[in-house]
Amino acid sequence: MKDYIEERAKALAEYIIENGATVRDAAKQFGVSKSTVHKDVGIRLKTINKCLYVKVKAVLDKNKSERHIRGGLATKEKYLNMR
Repeated sequence: MKDYIEERAKALAEYIIENGATVRDAAKQFGVSKSTVHKDVGIRLKTINKCLYVKVKAVLDKNKSERHIRGGLATKEKYLNMR
């Protein structure tokens, strides 16, 4: 695997862990697609750094369990601003 891909995967994971960021936030910050973020932190990172993989997986699982709440709040905000 190319060195820059491994470095990007580590950097993405550290960013997600430090900021509690979503995949979408990380993708926007690093200028890559959501698919790339998923592949880097979900597949490649498992072979590069298992400890970092476990930490980032915990953050992403937490974000996934809360996404319906964020979606509801965004919809509520949208309709409040329409008035």
